Amino acid sequence: MKIFFFTLLLTLTFIFGHTQDQKTIGDCTATFSITSNQAATNSNLTGAVKTLYVSSKLVRVDITSTAFTQSVIYNSSTGEAVMLKEMGGNKYMTKVDAEKYKQQNSRYDGMKVAFTGEAKTILGYECKKGTAQLKDGSSFTFFYTVSIKPSATENPYQFKDIPGFVLEYEIIGENKTSKITYTATRINFNPVPASKFDIPTSGYRVLPN
Repeated sequence: MKIFFFTLLLTLTFIFGHTQDQKTIGDCTATFSITSNQAATNSNLTGAVKTLYVSSKLVRVDITSTAFTQSVIYNSSTGEAVMLKEMGGNKYMTKVDAEKYKQQNSRYDGMKVAFTGEAKTILGYECKKGTAQLKDGSSFTFFYTVSIKPSATENPYQFKDIPGFVLEYEIIGENKTSKITYTATRINFNPVPASKFDIPTSGYRVLPN
């Protein structure tokens, strides 16, 4: 009986200790490289960078390239999002409420996430590999660290069942054949300026959602 309780105690200590090891990050800025496995797509992505900003319940994702700049500002408290796009000197803005944003991400409904035994190190963090199977038959892979977790995820539908910070993921390109990989190249935990989440009040053509 003593052996049983001693074993149980060790098990509980491991479980709770492992859970407490994960640190929730309230502010961070992460930069990701964007590459493709196809030469033509990779050429279009030359110089393309993704920047993720997190501050409490606010998230901003910027994707910049030589051809365009695209941003999504998401409020995880309200579920509302604002999309900004600059291309060829033109600026566009689309605002969506929580229900509309959910509809736009409906492809992730019923997504099945599985975790593998593979792992690799990204920016000094040990990252575990997982796969996500979507209802349309497509899938994507990802690597995440359990050491840290942002206070708000960049997409609560795409990354909802991943118990950590995704530092690399792979998606299928618009041509349905290329694979585009986002890999974290830098991350810092300095406070993110509140201005990063300001919604423009002029200069943008507002499009219907």
